[in-house]
Amino acid sequence: MKRKDLENKGFGTKAVHGGNKLDPTTGSLATPIYQTSTFVFESAEQGGRRFAGEEEGYIYTRLGNPTNTQLEEKIAILEGGEAGVSTSSGMGAITSAMWTILKAGDHIISADTIYGCTHAYLSHGITRYGIEVTFVDAADPENVRKAMKENTKLVYLETPANPTLKITDIKKISEIAHEKEDCVVMVDNTFATPYLQRPLELGADIIIHSATKYLNGHGDVIAGFVVGTKEYIDQVRLFGIKDMTGANLSPFDAYLIMRGMKTLEIRMEKHCANAIEVAKFLESHSVVDKVYYPGLESFEQRELAMKQMTLPGAIIAFELKGGVEEGKKLMNSMKMCKLAVSLGDAETLIQHPASMTHSPYEPEERLEAGITDGLVRLSVGLEDAKDIIDDLKNGLDKLI
Repeated sequence: MKRKDLENKGFGTKAVHGGNKLDPTTGSLATPIYQTSTFVFESAEQGGRRFAGEEEGYIYTRLGNPTNTQLEEKIAILEGGEAGVSTSSGMGAITSAMWTILKAGDHIISADTIYGCTHAYLSHGITRYGIEVTFVDAADPENVRKAMKENTKLVYLETPANPTLKITDIKKISEIAHEKEDCVVMVDNTFATPYLQRPLELGADIIIHSATKYLNGHGDVIAGFVVGTKEYIDQVRLFGIKDMTGANLSPFDAYLIMRGMKTLEIRMEKHCANAIEVAKFLESHSVVDKVYYPGLESFEQRELAMKQMTLPGAIIAFELKGGVEEGKKLMNSMKMCKLAVSLGDAETLIQHPASMTHSPYEPEERLEAGITDGLVRLSVGLEDAKDIIDDLKNGLDKLI
């Protein structure tokens, strides 16, 4: 269906039909996988026109591919953006997006609680090229205002934050950032997905996704997305990816994600329904000291979370009274819940952020971001909630 025909349709309809185009040769309902590196021109003149940007069409899969195009249109529709581009990983999305708008001498303000590899990139990677980075507790928008400088070009947010679920007020921070005309707001929307939260509607300029997670949903692809204005996405494709990172997505992976995204709505409903039951169970267990989950009444930022999200998500973080050693015992005792990093899979995954996903942080930085040594992160899957709870209960009861 054409984009204009989907404007007043529901999310599920957009997820199924967004970006889809029948194969002009065969009429195939499923999007074909155009597994090719290059495309044949009808003439030398046509090749020249395409390279000059005078004629639309495909040149080389690093610059675009028909399978990827349909996927990119789908994510743009779901996020409410003008355009999107797919990348070979979430980190590929972040680096391609940032290199498109930043240069030596620029300044970034970043939330301090973010994915470990993103934090490492901002701390030790991009700073090697003359770009300054300031980390702030973005839960208080005024911290962003105080960190603004003449050369601030980007405010980077992740909400809910990995792994503590800290919530950032996208609307307020976007208003603060946009007081400076040339500053943009980039939001990693991986934890929420467009089904739960749409940052562009709240004032953000650019959206990042690790499509590896909920968007694909089956744990068999590494991928990312950047969503924004058409002008910006064209720059990401032709500069950020083509010239800087080379982080294009393969057509086969694009096909898998497109297939997964058709069920995003029903998967997220199930993930979230399971998560609230699991979170309530964890909060009730005697060996659990604290549970971080936006759907709980005890969650400090619950009001803000429910203001900018439709559902509280399916990631839970919790601390045990016995600290890190008890956490390791719990993780090692799991049977059905799998001890693995990543999230958003059909399977429930459990891991230890301090020694795994957030190990790139310096110890003092981790503690300042609220990531304690005893914190455990749980990505609640699609199994029956009772079975997830039973597996956790068996492990937790051994710690009594």
